[in-house]
Amino acid sequence: MKITEILSPDMVVADLKGTTKPDVLNELAQALAAKYKEIPIGELTAVLAERERLGSTAIGDGIAIPHGKLRGVKKIIGAFGRHREGVDFDSLDGGATHLFFVLVAPEDSASLHLKALAHVSRLLKDGGFRDRLIAATDDAEIFGLIKEEDGKF
Repeated sequence: MKITEILSPDMVVADLKGTTKPDVLNELAQALAAKYKEIPIGELTAVLAERERLGSTAIGDGIAIPHGKLRGVKKIIGAFGRHREGVDFDSLDGGATHLFFVLVAPEDSASLHLKALAHVSRLLKDGGFRDRLIAATDDAEIFGLIKEEDGKF
C-alpha cells in the first residue's frame, strides 16, 4: 500500500486554521466531503468525533491520525493537515499536535484499515521527516515530501 493510493495532492491542507480539536476535525472532514460527494459531512464529523471520544488519536511527537469507518466509502481515503502553531489534541505525550493524517475506510475493511494506520504511523515516525513537513512552504511541497518519504518503504 502506498500513501498516494490514499492521499491525493488536493487533500493536503498546509495551513489549518482551527484552534481546537473539533475545529481541526471539522476542517479536514470538510476537505474530504468537498472532494468525495458520497460522504455526508455530518456523518464523517460524527464518526471522527466518536473515535476521539474513545481515546485521542494524537499519538505523540506532534502527530494525530484521526480515523473511522463510513458507509458509502468505496476505498480508504485520506486528508493531511498541518497546523504550524499546534493544537491541543489530548496527545499521549501532552504536547501540541501539528501534523494530522485523517483516514476514512469502508465499513467492512478491518484489515486494510489497520494496514493503512500502521503505514501512516511508520511514515511519520522519523523526526527529521516531521520537521521537513512542518517547515514546508505549501500544499504541493508537503505532498512531494510525503510521496518521496513513502517511496522509501
